[in-house]
Amino acid sequence: MMLRVLLLTLTLFTGFAQATVLQRPITLDTGNGELFGSLLLPKSDTPVPVVLIISGSGPTDRDGNNPDGGRNDSLKRLAWVLAKHNIASVRYDKRGVAASLAATPDERNLSVEGYVSDAEAWGRKLKADPRFGKLILLGHSEGALIASLAAPSVDAAAVISMSGSARPIDQVLREQLARSLPPPLMLRSNELLDSLKAGKTDDNVPAPLQVIFRPSVQPYLISLFRQDPAAAFARLKMPALIIQGSSDIQVGVEDARLLKAAKPDAQLALIEGMNHVLRIVPNDVKRQLASYKDPNLPLAAELGTHILGFIDGLPIR
Repeated sequence: MMLRVLLLTLTLFTGFAQATVLQRPITLDTGNGELFGSLLLPKSDTPVPVVLIISGSGPTDRDGNNPDGGRNDSLKRLAWVLAKHNIASVRYDKRGVAASLAATPDERNLSVEGYVSDAEAWGRKLKADPRFGKLILLGHSEGALIASLAAPSVDAAAVISMSGSARPIDQVLREQLARSLPPPLMLRSNELLDSLKAGKTDDNVPAPLQVIFRPSVQPYLISLFRQDPAAAFARLKMPALIIQGSSDIQVGVEDARLLKAAKPDAQLALIEGMNHVLRIVPNDVKRQLASYKDPNLPLAAELGTHILGFIDGLPIR
């Protein structure tokens, strides 16, 4: 559609101030496939901070939406919160996902290392653009790990971990599956996790476990299970912010505390009642699941307050 490639100028009114935000597509030629994203750029006579937003696991797209989980537009809405406060952002479809599907159409060829390399390439592109000042890497869920791994090589000004795990992901999966699987399937699930943790694939996957352990995704899981999120976070030399909601049914507050312990100088923001898709939702399963499919629910107000305050407080570089 022509509208997708035209430069859109949207005027936003915030209080008594008027801010003009340019919204346009942005692409990255990685040399191994083209990635597609969205740029929000507040009009400014001076360079503005730019946040590279990295989405979570699986086929989650640039807006925070997953075809299996539904549309909630969490990351899209966050990008607009930033734009209204004079902070640019780029959010992108990971290779193998949505508009970037053609970059790696076979999920057997996906890896954490590949995702990190892509984030680094985006970071270099943004740092070379004179319209931007400080580069902040913000990762949601699994994207928090990617942000932590990519930030040092691009000399990011800061990292924001949002709903990020501190523990190796195989441990998180064991915990999540133990809450829902019957004993025989849990036994088989643990065997599969043990095999993948050891770097070995296993094609004997029962039908109920195919969605998680299908053979085509196992190479990616092997690359993921090699990572230690807390150790990656501890290696960061730049300022960092940890954001975690108390109603998150996928990642717990304890993970946020472990990240804080790994990097004591990081800021920790615990948001009461916020869930994994960044909304204030009670600990009720039906209402939690419904929120994953409701793009009209407002983001938790404290989320923007913490992120904006953190970016505003970063040292001048």
